[in-house]
Amino acid sequence: MNPHGTILVADDDAAIRTVLNQALSRAGHQVRVTSNASTLWRWVAAGEGDLVITDVVMPDENAFDMLPRIRKARPELPVVVMSAQNTFMTAIRASEAGAYEYLPKPFDLTELLNIVSRALAEPRRPKSEARPEEQPENMPLVGRSAAMQDIYRMLARMMQTDLTVMISGESGTGKELVARALHEYGRRRGGPFVAINMAAIPRDLIESELFGHEKGAFTGAQSRSTGRFEQAEGGTLFLDEIGDMPMEAQTRLLRVLQQGEYTTVGGRTPIRTDVRIVAATNKDLRALINQGLFREDLFYRLNVVPLRLPGLRERAEDIPDLVRHFFKLGTREGLQAKRIAPAGIELMKRYPWPGNVRELENLIRRLAALYPQDEISAEIIEAELKTSESPDVPDAAPLVSHDLSIGQAVEHNLQRYFASFGDELPPAGLYDRILAEVEYPLVLASLTATRGNQIKAAELLGLNRNTLRKKIRDLGVNVYKASRHG
Repeated sequence: MNPHGTILVADDDAAIRTVLNQALSRAGHQVRVTSNASTLWRWVAAGEGDLVITDVVMPDENAFDMLPRIRKARPELPVVVMSAQNTFMTAIRASEAGAYEYLPKPFDLTELLNIVSRALAEPRRPKSEARPEEQPENMPLVGRSAAMQDIYRMLARMMQTDLTVMISGESGTGKELVARALHEYGRRRGGPFVAINMAAIPRDLIESELFGHEKGAFTGAQSRSTGRFEQAEGGTLFLDEIGDMPMEAQTRLLRVLQQGEYTTVGGRTPIRTDVRIVAATNKDLRALINQGLFREDLFYRLNVVPLRLPGLRERAEDIPDLVRHFFKLGTREGLQAKRIAPAGIELMKRYPWPGNVRELENLIRRLAALYPQDEISAEIIEAELKTSESPDVPDAAPLVSHDLSIGQAVEHNLQRYFASFGDELPPAGLYDRILAEVEYPLVLASLTATRGNQIKAAELLGLNRNTLRKKIRDLGVNVYKASRHG
């Protein structure tokens, strides 16, 4: 394709028209500019232009209303949509209307020129018809920061695919919310959305939860039970905290991703499955791979489309929008909507938010419930944020000192963990999760201290040697690495 072409620009802002005209002309393109949608449509209908750049809100017509006509008349013509309404729903509407790309304002000129070059160089293929659909009143994702705009555009591209997505990010950043948005606005929205949290289920029950089991498959299996794969058939299966999945279940999941089928626990007949997988983790999976705790081949199967969610401190400019959003949601619970003094908002922007958006939501609900005044002062915000700060926990080094016992260190860390959930409670199954997370470093440290000698490590732990061997196998401890580091 010709790397240069005729670009049709429509925007009611004269300054933007001038900037685009100059930048595109310097790049070697022919440019025609207009301030209204009717002129743009006349050019398109006459067969002019190789690419369109248009603002969403025009004086005479909304670009989203005009896009279906453009696609019907010239389905091969790429359209780049710009908007100052930088919300998740704007990106979704642009994608569903058939826009080639969506750019939030203010935009980066270099990025725009790259998009133009890419669009002109690609073969002209008409996009599928847009799906007329009412948009929900409440946006599933909130924020206008550059970080969130990147996520919106990535999600818009992924909506109409079945590609496996790996969502990473700290606890409380909204990983399940993003997974639900992928499902509810994607091609599988007519099917079920099923979520399972690996950290909340006892390790020996995960395979049964995922794949189901037959009657008599194990003690207590008094009847056949469907698994999450069967429940999610035709829809989306969200595997949260995938880093906590045991090795045996990882192997079975890999087979499903490779072959598109599975067997129930205790079953023999393969079952075909049609499920989109979205996984999430707040752990470094590459580090787990190096520790022998996560299969590298499974990682690459899951990490087809990586999507990292930023911590709230990385997008502090979104806090005012989030505050308004959470106050509005609180009115559904009978709470009174309030506002926060500008100085209080500035304090919130400087706060590190270790619990991320979840912590912010809990704070807003608390403010709405406890304070009668319409405007929350900066003094109240300062006091609340100081109360929310996690207590200092000593580093790992003093854990074996006489100043702090291991039990006290675990207690401090658990208090910090519970505090991150605010008024809510952590996922169920905490007892088994803590045991699993404590056992691995304990066994690894003992093997390292004994240079991989399992007899001495068993004595050190007070375990039978066969019991230690089973734990090494179940936990995936790399004995060779332990012996090398001893």
